[in-house]
Amino acid sequence: MILNQLMFIGNMGVGEWVVILLVVILLFGGKKIPELARGLGKGIREFKDASKEIKDEVKKGMEEDHLTKS
Repeated sequence: MILNQLMFIGNMGVGEWVVILLVVILLFGGKKIPELARGLGKGIREFKDASKEIKDEVKKGMEEDHLTKS
């Protein structure tokens, strides 16, 4: 189901994105959009940092496991 939703996003044209942008501007106003974008950027950055930490821990654990087996 999520894959279908992601495929829908890829099939959207410029006109659809313009309509979505206009709706967002009407709902939140021009002054709130930078705050929303800032919060979204911060959330994405935190998610990337957390996923990098998890990858590093898994890699470290695999290396330690490899060293103990040798």
